[in-house]
Amino acid sequence: MKNIIYIISILSLFGCAKEEAIPVIVDFDVEIFNDDFSIPVQVVFINKTEGGEDYEWIFEGGTPSRSVNRNPGVIQYDQKGIYTIELTATNEDGSRDTRIEEIQIDDPVIVDFEATNLVDNFSPAAYSFQNNSSGADTFLWIFEEGTPATSTEQNPGEVVFTEPGDHIVILQVSNGRETYEQQKTITVAPFLESDFDVDLAFEDDDFQIPARIQFNNNSVSATSYEWKFNGASTSMSIEENPEVIFNQEGVQTISLTVSNGKETKTISKQIEFFKNTNLRILNDIRFGINTAHISNTIGSFYSVADRKVYTAEEITSDIEKRIDLTFFGLSDTFTRNRFVSPDALLGTTFDELINPKKTIFINSQELCSCSASLTVAEFDSMPDDTLLESLLIQETSGGLQDFDDTLIPRIVLFQTQEGKKGAIKVKSFIRDGQNSYILTDIKIQKENR
Repeated sequence: MKNIIYIISILSLFGCAKEEAIPVIVDFDVEIFNDDFSIPVQVVFINKTEGGEDYEWIFEGGTPSRSVNRNPGVIQYDQKGIYTIELTATNEDGSRDTRIEEIQIDDPVIVDFEATNLVDNFSPAAYSFQNNSSGADTFLWIFEEGTPATSTEQNPGEVVFTEPGDHIVILQVSNGRETYEQQKTITVAPFLESDFDVDLAFEDDDFQIPARIQFNNNSVSATSYEWKFNGASTSMSIEENPEVIFNQEGVQTISLTVSNGKETKTISKQIEFFKNTNLRILNDIRFGINTAHISNTIGSFYSVADRKVYTAEEITSDIEKRIDLTFFGLSDTFTRNRFVSPDALLGTTFDELINPKKTIFINSQELCSCSASLTVAEFDSMPDDTLLESLLIQETSGGLQDFDDTLIPRIVLFQTQEGKKGAIKVKSFIRDGQNSYILTDIKIQKENR
């Protein structure tokens, strides 16, 4: 009987023992998905609860608005506002805990601005700035080399840039949690500069009047131009690049005044013009012998209008119409040489030209018995075309005779199809095998009088 009582007592003792319940401590972290605070905002909740087994999440204003998962995944908020997040956790011991937090969803922060040039971009250049940003409540403007250099106003008003070149403008906006930045470049034009150069017409490159001049305006940051000319057919012009004919010899002054509405600058240059001698002087013209011309080393065909010697390869249907002088040198021995009219190439090694010009030559004054005569001294001292104009250059059989290299220098007279009279001074005979040539100076009338 005693043993039975003992057992009952033991059971009674254990039956009165009380188990201690496991507590629930709710905790969680909030992270913005991809750090993107722009609506829609996606939020990740990380459950750090201890002792919990069952969970209930309530997301005010969120999608989804409820979850019973330990970690509910991504919750999306589509509207600006302050919303509560509530997490309740329980376990089988009956423990329970709840935590409520608030989350603030802001409008997306967008940074944007416009820069407006108030007058023009010549220094000093004034700009206004329109702030088109949204979702921000603080602003910081930075104006590189501007006045003012910075501003915290939403719209900073007028900013002036003086130094030419590119200037960076930066706008930083923030809503207290996020900061965004945009930058743009303001370009201030270079300081005003007045400058020009000239191009002479090809036929006027000796500066003899009348001379036609094309002025090339090289000014910088200019919007208006005022030219003044001395000794010209016009005394002024407001064109950007005028063409002017000068008809007075001597040193003439040309002035260019430019402006851009903020500055005005003037530059003056002088050009010397000379009396019209009606004489074109061409020095060191080389005429190749026939092999040099045909092998395209040194040409034998010359155009007075182009002032150029052409080789056989360079002759085209257009160029051959402009050939005035043709030299035929048989070989590098220079025993047989003559200038030949472009329309009389038969009997030479040159191909005949189509629609050629006719030029009269006197190759050998000593054998010609012609009335036309010009000495080397007269050629060298010729101040104008008076001597040439007085010559009666006629085609004679004696004038077409060959010459050799025994007489140096030699004067060859000619008259072009247009009636321009001229003289060739053969200065030297250069032996270089098939590339041999004669070196000459030429004087010819600019216009037939």
